[in-house]
Order: sequence, then structure tokens, then C-alpha cells
Amino acid sequence: MISDKLTALSVLDGRYAKLTADLHDIFSEYGLVRQRIYVEIQWLLFLIQDLKLVQISKSKIENIHAIAENFSAKEAAIVKEIEKKTNHDVKAVEYYIKDRLSALGLDEIKEWVHFACTSEDINNNAYALMLTAGRRLMADLIKRLLVVIENYGRKYKATPMMARTHGQPASPTTIGKEFINFAWRIREELEYLMQIEMQGKMNGATGNFNAHYFVFPDIDWIATSQRFISTCLDLTPLCYTTQINPYGYISRLLHSMIRIASIIVDLDRDMWGYISLGYFKQKLKEGEVGSSTMPHKVNPIDFENSEGNMGIAIAMMEHLAVKLLNSRFQRDLTDSTVLRNLGALFGYFQIGLLNTIKGLDKIDIDVPQIQKDLDENWALLSEAVQTAMRVFREENPYEKLKELTRGKKITREELSNFVSVLQNVPFEIKRKMEQMTVSQYVGLAEGLVDHYFSKLPATSKQ
Repeated sequence: MISDKLTALSVLDGRYAKLTADLHDIFSEYGLVRQRIYVEIQWLLFLIQDLKLVQISKSKIENIHAIAENFSAKEAAIVKEIEKKTNHDVKAVEYYIKDRLSALGLDEIKEWVHFACTSEDINNNAYALMLTAGRRLMADLIKRLLVVIENYGRKYKATPMMARTHGQPASPTTIGKEFINFAWRIREELEYLMQIEMQGKMNGATGNFNAHYFVFPDIDWIATSQRFISTCLDLTPLCYTTQINPYGYISRLLHSMIRIASIIVDLDRDMWGYISLGYFKQKLKEGEVGSSTMPHKVNPIDFENSEGNMGIAIAMMEHLAVKLLNSRFQRDLTDSTVLRNLGALFGYFQIGLLNTIKGLDKIDIDVPQIQKDLDENWALLSEAVQTAMRVFREENPYEKLKELTRGKKITREELSNFVSVLQNVPFEIKRKMEQMTVSQYVGLAEGLVDHYFSKLPATSKQ
């Protein structure tokens, strides 16, 4: 195992193998062959049980089910041996199933395997089932990330922090509100991701049911195909295709994942920035080294790792999301070769998610450092003062505050002196401005956090 990791061509099976292990059964060659077997068996059973084109006993039907249910990596290796002779992966699956039927004494139904199918009738549904499982796994990880982010949102919803626009001091917010900004964005996109319908087609070599209709013209093959896809595979049926699935649903899925990945990169960069500012501290781990020459360093490596891996995932997803929508005439093989990389892009996406979660689990909030910045930036209240001056018709409010504060720090006394000589602002408003601290000027940040949690589905509330 150690040797395998050291000589692995890809980090997915090398350095980061333990982070991607649960993707192997879904997106590996074994995972693909297993789903092909499942689709072929479901189609065969549909011909027998739904269309009743073949008559066999109930016990034999159970034996056919078992071919898919008991399929293992060891059986997949047998399929791959058959493929060495056929030089065709789906035909190898067909021959494997026929061999198993012969072993069960079911030679009479062998030729119903792969009935009227093109290879892509099997492949497109197999990939849809793989993507369904992959999406479910990613959704679980995204929900784990949301729990971490939302916990910070709750804990620090009332803890003030100086915000930054263009990297410069800006009107205060709360730490919790900044976390909830990300939680809301991720939740919104996760909801969209889970609503995308996984689509499959079962309509023959060029999508017109040519062979189906030729041998059984009395069967409503359009309705039959749709019934098979929806009831047997739990997918959304496609009616209009060429030889291949047009992959619009995969494009939508990947574009949604791109947006989630981009939001997480944004989160990674903000966490990196807050650590750089000293607002967030990283928990120390005995024995870890931050630099080969600077002993004091504790680097935000988890967020950097996430950003880098999400970048690779985004690049791959962007390519597949666009490329899969294009195919020459009825079909070329470019879709097949890029679809085999679905596991890789899910791998990089998963590594990014896991490292963001890991990074968030290792931070502490340095409230004194955050408070120090608030106490040293009284100019942040200039927004409040000039807004009140506008309301009560003081002359040139923005320009006067700009002259007092722009590009320099001011003291509480200087701001108080400025307020005290205002002509039109009522005394009670002037007193409110003079007594207000920067830490208090957070608007409805805390209320917005509460509002977020009030809108969560009951199953999401902690």
C-alpha cells in the first residue's frame, strides 16, 4: 500500500488517497461496470415482468436479480478479461451476463440481454446512477461544512468586528454575520444542486426506437421507455436524443458544483485573510512544522490546500460542462473519454471540502485583537454621523466628514468635538452619536443571523 501511494501517478490515489477512498466504489472502473450490469439486468427484468415478452418462473427471476445484487470487484475483473477479447466494454458486460444466465440454466433468455440497445443506452444510465451517488456524497460533505459554519455564526453572532471593503476599514459587522453570509450562499446553491433531475434515455442507436418498433410495432415504445427509466432506474426520462444522452443535466450539475466550489474558495481566502490579520488564530498541534527555516510560523495550509484543489476541480468541471454538450452528428467518442474523469473532478472537489472543514475546525477567534482594531478606528462612525447630518439638513455633511477622516485616524474626542458644533441635529441625536462606540455600530447584524436560522428547515436546525 505504501509503495502504491509513493508511485501513484495522481495525488488522488497517492498523497490524498485516504481523502478520496469513499469515491472508489462510485467512480472507479469497477463502479462503472457495476452500474452497467445493474442497468442491463433491470432492462432484462423489465422485458420479462413489465412487457412480458419472456415467460420464466419466479425463482428464476430471483436468480437474475442476484446477478446484479451479488456483483463484486472480483466479478468485474472477469468482465475486464472478456473485454480483452471483445475490445468493447459494454459488449463484455453483455457476454458476462449471458455466461451467468447459462450457468443458471437460462440459455433460453440469453438473447434478450441488451435487447434493442445501443451501448449508450447502458452507459448513459450507468453514469446517471453514478452521479446520483456522487451528488449524495458531496451533499453530505457540504452539510457537514454548513454545520461548522453555522455553529460559528451562532456563537459569534453578537461579537463585533471591523469589516473591510477593498481591504480597508469599513462599517463594522459581527463575526457571526460574516460566517452566515457564506452559509446562506452555500445553502442556496446546495438546494439548487439537489433539485437537478438526473436524466436517462433508453431509445436505441439513434434515439428513434428503430429496432424496438421494427420487431414489436404494437408496443408504445415512447411510453414504455419512459416508464422503465422512471420506475426501474428512478431517473427522469429523456425523449429527444441522438445516440447519446445530450448531457444537459450533467452540465447543470457541474455548473452548480462550480458555483459551490467558487464560494468555498471565497471562504478559504477570507479565512486566510482573517488569519493574516490576526483576527483568527490557528490551534497548535504538537510536532507540526510551519516552515523549514522560520520556527514561529503556523501557516493556513488547510485553506490554501482547499483553494488549490477546488481550482483544479473548477477547471475540470468547466471543461466537461461545456464539452459534453457537443458531439459530432449522432455521436463521437469524446464524451466517453471525458466522462471517465468524473471521479477525478469529484475527488478534487471532495479534497477541497474536507480541507476547508479541517481548517475551520482548527481556528480560534482572537476577540482582543479584533476589539483593538475597533477601538482604534473611530472614523468608522463617520458613516453614521454624515447620514444623520443629511437627514437634519446640515450643510455638506459628506464633504465635512471626508475632510475630518479620510486617510487618517481620529480619536473619539475629535469626533465628539465635530458632533458638538452641528447646527441642525437635535440634541438627543447628537448625544446618541457622542455616546456610541464603534463596537455598537453593527446595525442589524445580529438580527440577520437570527433571521437566517429562523428560516432554516426544521431538519437543519441544531
